[in-house]
Amino acid sequence: MQLEETAASVEQTAAGTEKKKSVLSRFQGVICLAVVFGIFYYLGQVMGMANMLNTLMHTAHDLLLNTVFYLMGICVLTGAIGRIFVEFGVVSLLEKILRPLMKPLFNLPGVASLGAVMTFLSDNPAIISLASDKRFSSYFKKFQFISLTNFGTAFGMGLLVMVFMVGQGFFWQPLVGFFGAFCGCIVSTRLMQYFVIKNYPAYREENVVAEKAAIAKEEEKREKSLFIRVLNSLLDGGRTGVDVGIAIIPGVLIISTLVMVLTFGPGQGGEYTGAAYEGVALLPWLASKINIVFEFLFGFHDPHLVAFPITALGAVGAALGLVPNFMAQGWIDGNAIAVFTAIGMCWSGYLSTHTAMLDSLGYRQLTPKAILAHTVGGIVAAIVAHIVYMGIMMI
Repeated sequence: MQLEETAASVEQTAAGTEKKKSVLSRFQGVICLAVVFGIFYYLGQVMGMANMLNTLMHTAHDLLLNTVFYLMGICVLTGAIGRIFVEFGVVSLLEKILRPLMKPLFNLPGVASLGAVMTFLSDNPAIISLASDKRFSSYFKKFQFISLTNFGTAFGMGLLVMVFMVGQGFFWQPLVGFFGAFCGCIVSTRLMQYFVIKNYPAYREENVVAEKAAIAKEEEKREKSLFIRVLNSLLDGGRTGVDVGIAIIPGVLIISTLVMVLTFGPGQGGEYTGAAYEGVALLPWLASKINIVFEFLFGFHDPHLVAFPITALGAVGAALGLVPNFMAQGWIDGNAIAVFTAIGMCWSGYLSTHTAMLDSLGYRQLTPKAILAHTVGGIVAAIVAHIVYMGIMMI
């Protein structure tokens, strides 16, 4: 009798649980429809439905041709160079030399510095080309390996940003910005590691490459000929870069297109034509409402300057394109250049690449944590650059 009552109770509980799940599923569906419809209705009202659809398609197409393939080229080249460095012991040498610096600052093995160099010379996804190599990743615990996304991004396109700022007639201010980005990188990397360990405590001790014997076996198979070793390294590394380039396509196209539409305004003449990179300029408008915060934290004396960090969320190259116009309007000073350099380097379009990078590493579920950590890191970078610049000016 008791068994029958227990079985009936279990069936009732299961039925109740299924009913709740069904109601929750319908509720989520209604919210999803409302959000999607609301976004497209708002964009369509401002831009016109036909122009909105054309802009979305043209922006995604242009990003595919001029951004994704560009990043794929970077991944192929850096993947080949990185594999050469791994093959001939450069990575091992860096680990020994830089371990005393990397460990206390970033809680990373010394080989991570190679990722910083690669991303500084190229762009964010270069770190993934390295991370795809088992001999490189064998130096990392899982929580360190995941934080490479934040670490590498903080130096992304650093050389391009600094050279561009120097080309505008500013020389020491970009160096202040570089120092700010370095500090922001420490905050972002450490914060990401904290998030990972908090959610997955086992990752503190787990190695990325569980079977190091497999790496040793792989090294035993290497050809003894110097020419063959170089050729295999270049081709295998380049092939890894192609895989990474394909993996980042969804993240770049989806996230970047949305950011661009919400960041940029109408085309020339203030009219919408359906061309690529037109938008509703919602993000700069929201930022202008709290410009006093940016003035206090970053030293911005004109609300238009907020457009740079907002645009840098999606693409630092596009953000750099704003600087000449800002200078022509007289809005730029040395402080703005230092802050732009810091936040441009540290963020460097992370909103459009973090999703793809973590997806290619196999840790897509940690994307929100990575974005949060890097948002904080970029803000810290800008604040540090502003404070250091003001301190130098007072000397």
